[in-house]
Amino acid sequence: MSMVKILIMLFALSIIAGPVYAKGNKGNDKDKGLPPGLQMNSERGKPLPPGWQKKLSKGDILDDSIYARGRVVVPLGKDGTISIEVQGTILRLHEKTREIIDIID
Repeated sequence: MSMVKILIMLFALSIIAGPVYAKGNKGNDKDKGLPPGLQMNSERGKPLPPGWQKKLSKGDILDDSIYARGRVVVPLGKDGTISIEVQGTILRLHEKTREIIDIID
């Protein structure tokens, strides 16, 4: 009889705990990248659409495809930062992590 109770309790716990583990860390995902459509266009060499800058903010990780389109305007500094220009917008970021420090229009 006690084995049946234990199995019922384990089953109930798995139902309760399942949704908690499924959520993961969606709110803390900083490496967003580009949406799939923009990523595909970027890989094909098409220009980024107007307003792509609005999707970027300080603390985000710059997507590789946007970084590849950039032109270095201020080389690597002693503090590990680099400034690149992408379609008229200057982005200051950490060179190794590509974390955005500042966005200058």
